[in-house]
Amino acid sequence: MERAKQAAGAKPLLELLPLRPRKCGLVTTGNEVFHRRIPDTFTPVIQAKLGEYGCEMAAHVVLDDNQEKITAAIQQMLDRGCEMVLCTGGMSVDPDDRTPAAIRAARVEVVSYGAPVLPGAMFLMAYTGDGRPVCGLPGCVMYARRTIFDLVLPHLLADVPVTADWLAGLGHGGLCLNCPECHFPNCGFGKGV
Repeated sequence: MERAKQAAGAKPLLELLPLRPRKCGLVTTGNEVFHRRIPDTFTPVIQAKLGEYGCEMAAHVVLDDNQEKITAAIQQMLDRGCEMVLCTGGMSVDPDDRTPAAIRAARVEVVSYGAPVLPGAMFLMAYTGDGRPVCGLPGCVMYARRTIFDLVLPHLLADVPVTADWLAGLGHGGLCLNCPECHFPNCGFGKGV
């Protein structure tokens, strides 16, 4: 028993942490949505996912692909007390995708831009100086059943820091198999090492 205790270390093998619902801000970006060439199908998905955890969408804005406006909206939401800000759209590597640069300009510390998870490779994770998360959500969150956002959100709501090392660990188990009958979270998706 003593050898088992030593091997396990001082930290508990299992820890249950309470999830605390947050007041969230959502910045929906994209010229197509802003100019109403296509409907905003991202916002209802985010509202539903946040609703699963009792979170409140305290602020929402739809903007074109203007980096300065996106940065200003993020900062305004944080200044108004949003405990988490999510940004949708413009997260790819296309030259007109401005959201990652806008997030970086919003006085945040970027943990990672990219994750070894499919769907969700273009995810951006950042924190404000006082620890509030700011996330850039890739387009897959809009249409895939489970994505990187489903792996990260419970950590954010339990005040467990999302680190670059933790994200890198998701490379083992970071592929959703789109099983005909989804059993998430009772599956290998996002289990890490």
